[in-house]
Amino acid sequence: MTGRNGVKIAIATNDGETVSRHFGRARSYLVATVHNGKVVAQELRPKAGHDDFGGRGNGTHEVGRPRGYGHGATDKHRAMTDPIRDCNVLIAGGMGQGAWEAVHAIGIEPVMTDERDVSRAIERFIRGDLPSRDDRLH
Repeated sequence: MTGRNGVKIAIATNDGETVSRHFGRARSYLVATVHNGKVVAQELRPKAGHDDFGGRGNGTHEVGRPRGYGHGATDKHRAMTDPIRDCNVLIAGGMGQGAWEAVHAIGIEPVMTDERDVSRAIERFIRGDLPSRDDRLH
């Protein structure tokens, strides 16, 4: 994404402090609003996740297909992304291919990272030195 001002950054998290290792299992988003390179507001928003769809697994994996493409996947991804449709960026520790495509399709830049601290992830993104780890796509 070009420019880091006037941006809303959503971070998949369970506690508001740690970046969730997996987008689908996170229970919430910390949403940071950035203007002129500074965080001017933060809020915690609820997020639907795998547990809301009948258990720990996402229930959408079919043999021979990447994760996140099975029965009901589109509706599940919509439920997970509805709370952040006003955001420009989503930071998570990793995500399935179907979720990545769903996030990207609604105009949100998905960034997968090994940075665990939410505040540092935001700061690094603003500075432009938070690389997206494509190896965390599954």
